Amino acid sequence: QVQLVESGGGKVQAGASLNLSCVFSGNAFNTYFMGWFRQAPGKERTFVAVISWGADSTLVADSVKGRFTISRDNARKSVYLQMNSLKPEDTAVYYCAASRYVGLPRTESSYGVWGQGTQVTVSS
Repeated sequence: QVQLVESGGGKVQAGASLNLSCVFSGNAFNTYFMGWFRQAPGKERTFVAVISWGADSTLVADSVKGRFTISRDNARKSVYLQMNSLKPEDTAVYYCAASRYVGLPRTESSYGVWGQGTQVTVSS
């Protein structure tokens, strides 16, 4: 059974950086595309970034392009989200998710496994 556990969230001021981590437990991590989503208070969960099996392809949302970077370490069964130049509008619960779909999926329905989320709060 696949499980995901996120960590690394916290409260920071605008302009700061955070690095979120997600540890995958289970088999065949390198056969999953891994994604990050976020859900701000009172809003729907939205796509942030996705990375392919071998980390050769990534996609990030326009709202975070140039500030957020997704990466993975298949040996450690982990995926990361480096977040720089954080803004108050980045405040949200951030979720890690695993997908067996190919093609850098960006929709929630493409992901079958989700973590519990980690809170990121950015103050101005």
